[in-house]
Amino acid sequence: MATAGKTKPALPRVGVVGLGIMGGTMAEALLQQGYTVCGCDINAKALARLKRAGGQCLGSAADVASQSDVVIVSLSTSQALAQVTQSIAALPKSQWAHKPIVIETSTLPMADKDACANALGKLGIVTLDAPISGTAVRIKERAWTFFVSGKETAHRKVLPVLQVFTDKVSFVGPYGNGTKMKFAANHLVAIYNVAYAESVTLARKMGLNPQDVLDLFGNSPVLGTGVMRLRMPMMLERQYSPPTMKVEVWQKDMQVIGDMAKSVDCPTPLFSTCAAIYTSAMAQGLALEDTASTAEVMSAMAGIAPAKGRSKKPVKP
Repeated sequence: MATAGKTKPALPRVGVVGLGIMGGTMAEALLQQGYTVCGCDINAKALARLKRAGGQCLGSAADVASQSDVVIVSLSTSQALAQVTQSIAALPKSQWAHKPIVIETSTLPMADKDACANALGKLGIVTLDAPISGTAVRIKERAWTFFVSGKETAHRKVLPVLQVFTDKVSFVGPYGNGTKMKFAANHLVAIYNVAYAESVTLARKMGLNPQDVLDLFGNSPVLGTGVMRLRMPMMLERQYSPPTMKVEVWQKDMQVIGDMAKSVDCPTPLFSTCAAIYTSAMAQGLALEDTASTAEVMSAMAGIAPAKGRSKKPVKP
């Protein structure tokens, strides 16, 4: 007689607060793996995207939290995080059937993330600080890295959810270490973007085909990086949309990293020099394009004609 197999435990209900490029991508990936997903966002198009994918659209962060076992927060500003925290904290105790684990993935100042964790902690809600290194387009390659920090027991509970997106889920210690690790990662990315833009510009000025630079160096164990393989093709084509990371959003990250470095008395001469290139990209009207568009700033500085369809604007390095 055949024996009945063990019943698989039900998947946790997952809520996503902030359905932008990253949050929307995570919601869709979870739905594809059979999770029940609800979410909220102030953008109607983001909500429509979730609905098309099979998710449930709710009106507030409090609604999402009260109907979820795990809540993923993905926001672009400290103000948005404060509003979400206030919304969840205002929910009457009578409406809490259980308390979810909150996974805060945004890249924001540490003080603002601490305020969120402390406010939710008073309600008995555990918050993990878990920023993501990687862009939305790289989820298909499972190339994201989560830097998870906080209570390790909570990390173990939500690990299967995070492994929907990637196998690279690293627990890095006490709450806040995740954001600090993300700052260290983005500090490097900021420099890499400009370095590759400069390299492409140098190749063009020397009469080399910059495609050969990518072909020879892209997969080199010494010179190649994922950032090079992601952004240098855009620089070669001189096409920066759709963006994997918008310049205007990156400016926020640059500010946060710079503030952290100052707070710990750490000089960052390379990083500080790169900051002016991103500011110049904003001045050239590239705010909504990918950070690979720093190549256009370098081209203008080197006297290379603007890409076809672009008007030449003053550069303020």
